[in-house]
Amino acid sequence: MTMPFAGGIDANSNATLIFSLVAAVIYAFTLGMPPSLARSAAKTLAVAMLAVLSALQGGPLLLVAALALSAVGDAFLSRDGEKAFLGGLASFLVAHIVYIALFLRSGGGLGLLGAEPWRGAIALALAVFAIVMLAALWRRVGPGLRVPIAIYVVAILAMGMAALTTNSAWVIGGAVLFMASDGLLATEKFLVAAISPHRAWMRLAVWVLYYAAQLAITLGFLLG
Repeated sequence: MTMPFAGGIDANSNATLIFSLVAAVIYAFTLGMPPSLARSAAKTLAVAMLAVLSALQGGPLLLVAALALSAVGDAFLSRDGEKAFLGGLASFLVAHIVYIALFLRSGGGLGLLGAEPWRGAIALALAVFAIVMLAALWRRVGPGLRVPIAIYVVAILAMGMAALTTNSAWVIGGAVLFMASDGLLATEKFLVAAISPHRAWMRLAVWVLYYAAQLAITLGFLLG
């Protein structure tokens, strides 16, 4: 069995990656269940183990910090209620700011978006997506959530733009998947009827897209 890091399946880095993948799969199977400590632990550990993996591999400190902050956000979002949602939103907001710093530091500068048409095209698509999402949410969320969500949408758009300045297809792909996951999460939470039969598959898709995004960004830096 070929493993991404040296030392085979018994090596700490490969074992940590497998632990992360197993936690992600376990959480996927518990999505329809009510919140519990075990369910929260699986969700939190999936990305927390990616932070540990990054540290073990000597990855950038900003990557470790962004993944750790994301794991804190996951812990919040694994619970119900508006306070937990706002806690998750705040954690991910800071994680995106850290990702922006990481991508800009390792990328070739914002000038690349204008210099290379394909980057500019993706940047334009991400901007349109963010504007449409914000417009749809603005009418449906309560006044108390409008400003936090608007700030968050701006941050994740900036994260996507910053990723486009890097030369890693993994990182760019991961950022796009992250935005897709957040868009689907917002749709499921605020735009779809509470009794909609679509909510079950949407929740699974949100998780799959989100975990794939974090994994792609992590491997983009550790294997790039």
